Amino acid sequence: MSKADLSKQPAQVAAMFDQVSTRYDRTNNVLSVGNAALWRVATTRAVAPRAGETILDVAAGTGTSSASLARNGASVVAADFSAGMIDVGRQRQSGNPFIRFVQADAMDLPFDDDTFDAVTISFGLRNIVDPKKALAEFFRVVKPGGRVVVCEFSQPPLAPVRAGYSAYLKFGMPVLARVASSNPAAYEYLMESIQAWPDQRALAGWMREAGFERVAYRNLTAGIVALHRGFKPQRQATPVEPVAEPSLENAKPEASADEPAPAKPAAVAKPKAAAKPKTTPKPKTPAAKEKPDAAKPAAAKPAAAKPAATAKPQPAASTPAAPKPKRSTSAGSVSRPASAGPAGSEESASTIPSEGE
Repeated sequence: MSKADLSKQPAQVAAMFDQVSTRYDRTNNVLSVGNAALWRVATTRAVAPRAGETILDVAAGTGTSSASLARNGASVVAADFSAGMIDVGRQRQSGNPFIRFVQADAMDLPFDDDTFDAVTISFGLRNIVDPKKALAEFFRVVKPGGRVVVCEFSQPPLAPVRAGYSAYLKFGMPVLARVASSNPAAYEYLMESIQAWPDQRALAGWMREAGFERVAYRNLTAGIVALHRGFKPQRQATPVEPVAEPSLENAKPEASADEPAPAKPAAVAKPKAAAKPKTTPKPKTPAAKEKPDAAKPAAAKPAAAKPAATAKPQPAASTPAAPKPKRSTSAGSVSRPASAGPAGSEESASTIPSEGE
């Protein structure tokens, strides 16, 4: 009987799962005390598969999780590193036209970029030598806007639950593994790998490092298991804008150099209206008005005040600056999708967690 260690060498892990493949699902149900089915339902809901979508189920094992994902008519590619698991899965799911089995390494997936609407992995990320590299591969093969869901053992946040769970892993699970499993030694590795696995926030941080946005998690069974989800950003939000903005900015100064010339006539036309003060010289009659009374020069003051009022239209010559705001708003309208798009709506749109990031 083979048992992998925490170095998680691919050959050792594959050989271990090859040996437990025939009784794998039954052993999981026994060791999880029936919770495995509940965790599978929660994962399927988080993925939210729809008819016509293509979903990659990594570490699919015998295809039990893939069958749940394909129930609504989605096409599921069930990928696993273990040839033994793949063989059992093909036999059990032979009548399901929506599932296709592929032997694949999660750190080097044999699929093109932007292939899948969703990628999911259940209780498999912990068994990969370099989980961050696997997350980067998930990011690569999922389509822009697509989602990635990770269901994995985690660290219960409450100390009493942690203590009880640790006692179960150390004393209870080995007893059950000897009864239910064809390779009890393999479940010693299970205990070791669970205890060495990081907590919910650490995994959420890894997903962000891989490039996912709106990353959030939800605890299942008091945090013994955690369900993480993240989304690949839309392409239009990042690559298009940096290219578009410089071209618009470069074009606008050139336009501003040309436009003021035609704009000035319009602006000069307004001073023509302001040229009405030229009619104000008509109050040159103040000379005549000065003759009647010394009080009437007060009427001349409004004439002096009018040039001051008419002088204000001269800033209308600065109104050609009005076209510049129009250009800045057009540039702003291009930059808004980058900032306003994912920021506010992303966190609120995340429906997976009742608690999380």
